[in-house]
Amino acid sequence: MVLELHVWGPAFTLPSIEAQCLATIAYFSLVVPRDAWVLVASSDPTVSPTNELPALKHGTTWVSRFRNIVDYLRQYSNGEWDLDDGLNGLEKADNIAFSSFVESRGQSLVDLSLYVTSQNYYNTTSPAYGAILQWPNQWILPPKLHTAAKARTEHLGLSSLDLQAIEEQRQRDHSAAVAAGQVPPTFIRRPRDTVSSLLGKTAQQNQFKLEALTAEFFEPLEEILGAKTYLLAGYAASSLDCLALGYLALALVPDLPHSWLRDAMRAKAPRLTEYTEQMRRRCYGTPGTSEPELPWRPSERPHLAAVGATLWNTLADAIPIWKDVRTSNRLREAAESSDSGLSNTESKALSVYATGQKKDVLMSIVAVAGGIAALVAYMVHEGVFTWVEGEDEEEEKENEGKEKYEKYKAEEISPDSYNAGDFLSSLKV
Repeated sequence: MVLELHVWGPAFTLPSIEAQCLATIAYFSLVVPRDAWVLVASSDPTVSPTNELPALKHGTTWVSRFRNIVDYLRQYSNGEWDLDDGLNGLEKADNIAFSSFVESRGQSLVDLSLYVTSQNYYNTTSPAYGAILQWPNQWILPPKLHTAAKARTEHLGLSSLDLQAIEEQRQRDHSAAVAAGQVPPTFIRRPRDTVSSLLGKTAQQNQFKLEALTAEFFEPLEEILGAKTYLLAGYAASSLDCLALGYLALALVPDLPHSWLRDAMRAKAPRLTEYTEQMRRRCYGTPGTSEPELPWRPSERPHLAAVGATLWNTLADAIPIWKDVRTSNRLREAAESSDSGLSNTESKALSVYATGQKKDVLMSIVAVAGGIAALVAYMVHEGVFTWVEGEDEEEEKENEGKEKYEKYKAEEISPDSYNAGDFLSSLKV
């Protein structure tokens, strides 16, 4: 049975726009026979039960995330498709440690470069997603990914790269000043800043932070690589090489308006830059060739039910309380999933936490509803609200009586109400 690898679609001349997907594609291209797998640019996390990409489908089994997919391939092939099989004990320990390092540091830098830096996101990253996504995901998913990347990097203190946030804050400050009468309403704001001008003004501090972050990522990898062909064992690639390629390729290859990450990589790690280019050609093929190097299979067009489900989920996640309940459910399902990567103790603890969080939300709803009901009952008791239904009925009856009386009087004095007999009777009298 052919393995199906579902990933985010291609961008920047790379086979995927996401680092974990690039890493998984590289692993497959190095270890799995070409006729044993297909690559599907579904670009839709909902195809996987865990709502994550990359996702491997094998029959009815789904496995998501790079490390889990690598473990599944090892078990499925009885160790035949295992790039780490030749590593000794120390190298395997280094593999785990360096992989964690690459994922944590590399993800932050990719987030800052492709998503948080406004010029790069709006001019390059967002249009790239628009090219690989279908309606309505092309309008829904990029803002979500943008927001998630900003949340992941908030602790780094480099929000000044996000010019939209700066402009929104400036507008809020301006509106508050106008409302307080501190400046006239016709105040003209200064032109919008660019990343370069920001880094020139605040920015020695920000520049120092970027220099430190890039140095902390590239320089250790440059030292680990040394004069070897690969990061760990010089004679063969490992899963660490595939994982590093996913993040390094997104740092080096995209042609961005503000290419501070690529410039830092070339300046700080020239050997690592050359290594990334070589691994890219080996795993993904040469860009621009007429014959594809990877076993692509066209993705299926979304059915009406899938489109409806996407719209429904988006609407549900926009409702505050309902959103919290759904988030708790997803957290519990992820914790109880077989490919969560958590131990039994961790899985149970996270599941209990998610269940408790959901109960807290529901209890809050009950408390608010009970408070509103008690308030309404109190106001009725105090006479703030009164029932006037009986008075309305009496008023209607009184109006009907008046109408009948007026009609009777009109008929009594109307000439049409007298006939000839009435006239002769009146003469006899």
